[in-house]
This record gives sequence, structure tokens and C-alpha cells, in this order.
Amino acid sequence: QVQLAESGGGLVQAGGSLKLSCVVSGRTFSVYATGWFRQAPGKEREFVAALSWSGGSTYYGDSVKGRFSISRDRSRNTVHLQMNSLKPEDTAVYYCAASVRPYNILAISTTKQYDSWGQGTQVTVSS
Repeated sequence: QVQLAESGGGLVQAGGSLKLSCVVSGRTFSVYATGWFRQAPGKEREFVAALSWSGGSTYYGDSVKGRFSISRDRSRNTVHLQMNSLKPEDTAVYYCAASVRPYNILAISTTKQYDSWGQGTQVTVSS
């Protein structure tokens, strides 16, 4: 199994930045991709970004393109989500997820395509 643990959430003003981290442990050799999703109160979980575990390929949701960046620290099996130019509508619980199935990185944006999830970290953007 793969375990994930997020950190880095908090309160930030609109226009500010935050960097989320997700430590991936367990059977990391089985991971094909990791992703970030978010869920605001009363809304469905929304795809944010995905990264191929082998490194390089990325995919972003339309609402965060140009503002968020996903990356991996190979030495620490950690995936980061750098969030810039934050808006109040970015407020949500952010979840890290891992997929052990070889989907095309440009088509791995639904919750059903991911097999393991972290507990989530709250991000609040004030106006």
C-alpha cells in the first residue's frame, strides 16, 4: 500500500502564496502518478494537478493553470504544490493522492483514477 501525508496548509491573504507538501511512503515503487485535489464546503472534490512519478509530465486543472505548480523532490519522495496568486475561491481542503495504474498523465483527473489518499490540509484565502 501507499501512504500519503500532506502539510503546509494555512491562512493567507488574496494574492499571496503557499506551498503544500505530500510525503509518499510505503510501496512507492508501484506509484505511476500523484495528484492534488481540493474540496470546498458543499462542493465536489476538484482536480488541481497531477505529476508522473517517473518525473516530468504534469497536468493542471483549468482553474489553477499559470498559478500553481506541482513538483517532486525525489530524494525525499515528496510532492509539492506551489500555489501563487491565491484567490478566495481557492479556499478548500487540499488532498494528495497516488495512482498505481498507468493512466495517461494528461487524462488522470478524476478521483476514481487514484488509489490512495492523504487526510487533507486546509487552505484558507482571505479577501
